[in-house]
Amino acid sequence: MKFNVITIFPEIINSYFQEGILKKAVDNKYIKINTINPRDFTTDKHQTVDDTPYGGGAGMLLKIDPLYKALKSIKAKKGLKTKKIVLLSASGKKWNQKKVKEYSKLKELTLISGRYEGVDERIKEFIDEEISIGDYVLTGGELAALTIIDSTTRLIPSVLGNNESIIEESHSQEGIGEYPQYTRPETFKIGNKRLTVPKILLSGDHKKIKEWRENKSKKLS
Repeated sequence: MKFNVITIFPEIINSYFQEGILKKAVDNKYIKINTINPRDFTTDKHQTVDDTPYGGGAGMLLKIDPLYKALKSIKAKKGLKTKKIVLLSASGKKWNQKKVKEYSKLKELTLISGRYEGVDERIKEFIDEEISIGDYVLTGGELAALTIIDSTTRLIPSVLGNNESIIEESHSQEGIGEYPQYTRPETFKIGNKRLTVPKILLSGDHKKIKEWRENKSKKLS
């Protein structure tokens, strides 16, 4: 799967894929990360990508010209079945596991990462969807882009190496969180306090362990 990220800070994106599972996903060509900097499509010597909003107001907006040219450079078009163009926006649809599953089936995803007070509204003429990762404000859309790429990549076959971990993890079923898990040592002592692993998990009775895990799975509000 190919991810295009339009951002004025491409190194924020690129550095995230230098470690761990996502680096392996890139190295094994399960995913491809392509960053596009709108500054490369400006015409002035200062490579200006932002300007004050018409009508006044605080802050600056990313301009329509370089954003549109960045989209055009990768031949991104809205309305395609296997490709999406997404604007990361505080007013967008909430990102959740249902969306993750939907996006993991795409061949290409283009994410527009805003900065400052946002972007020129006219860029919305060229996108498929607006996405928000939560009811809070970030300094830019790069963390949101990484959240979407990370969660989507995990569902691409062979990326994790163990498909059972995807099936059993939190949010794999809507409204259900993951059950408690433990590893060695069996007893963990802190002063006079002893924290022990539940006996059912040591029993070897797989049917009872499965029932215990189902009962302990947290219902999410």
